[in-house]
Amino acid sequence: MKQDIRKTTPAQLKDWLTQQGEQGFRAKQVHEWLWKKSARSFEQMTNLSLPTRDLLNAHFDIRPLTVAEEQRSNDGTIKSSFRLFDGNLVEGVLIPALRNDEHGDRMTACVSSQVGCSLTCKFCATGYMDRKRNLDAAEIYDQVVAIDRQAKENYDAPLSNIVYMGMGEPLLNYKNVLESVDRITSPDGLGMSPKRITVSTAGIAKMIRQLGDDAVKFNLALSLHAANDQKRDQIMPINESNTLDVLGDALGYFYKKTGTRITFEYILFYNFNDTLQDAQELWKFTKRVPAKINIIEYNPIAEANFKNTDPQTLDKFAGFLENKGVTVNVRRSRGKDIDAACGQLAGKK
Repeated sequence: MKQDIRKTTPAQLKDWLTQQGEQGFRAKQVHEWLWKKSARSFEQMTNLSLPTRDLLNAHFDIRPLTVAEEQRSNDGTIKSSFRLFDGNLVEGVLIPALRNDEHGDRMTACVSSQVGCSLTCKFCATGYMDRKRNLDAAEIYDQVVAIDRQAKENYDAPLSNIVYMGMGEPLLNYKNVLESVDRITSPDGLGMSPKRITVSTAGIAKMIRQLGDDAVKFNLALSLHAANDQKRDQIMPINESNTLDVLGDALGYFYKKTGTRITFEYILFYNFNDTLQDAQELWKFTKRVPAKINIIEYNPIAEANFKNTDPQTLDKFAGFLENKGVTVNVRRSRGKDIDAACGQLAGKK
């Protein structure tokens, strides 16, 4: 089987090329084609000689994902089912800003980091799948390239933001996620600002600390949804081994190392976590680290029977937090009619 060329470093490729009698500087040209120009075949590398391209083609593969299916929502959201080289499917979403949105020029890509997920969160469709494998850095990168192309073709605008909020738990695929961010942000790659990237986690305390040690420049979001351990245990089993105290300490460490404010994501479930007592517990938790709160609309899935809270309860909940000086954003779901909204991605065939 041929080697995946996107898993080689420039140094490794340079050594291989020189052993084949080629000039070493060709390695830099090849990597520029792969990561800056997003080449999908060696034939596209037109500043290499035909014999050099044939040599590369004989020994290496480029394994780009392909768009298996596109679905378009009434609100302009586009969901893609991406087929990987081994036949597995993951989903990614283009979320354009609404015309009356304050961020009217925003084009956001929501990308996946794993095929399936091992965390079994009770409100998330992906959590009812088995985790088959991690995505490699190139497969995450390819989602961004494909969704950026959709943004340009459909809205005449490039991507402005990327969120790692699709299928899987990014911090359980730590190495590949960080490598993908590097490829997306590097001047030798797509050149996007890391401040335009948000990685969302269900709460892996050890890896949150590692993000601090690695001094990452991107934003971090915690999928919280309850600010007491008893309730969070019920909907997010990961909390049993990563309690709120442990997570709070890890987030404080991350903030101390990076200076980056945390985003807490909080779905308001009807008659579960939507009382003023819940709001008070959430407010107390936010005091542990500088943070803002995104209140997210619940998006129904067939596997669970949660319900969205009612508008009046949401207003009271958000108002309590705002009166305490907390920055609160209420996020309206996009793409629900095509199962593209938060928590609905499942890689269906």
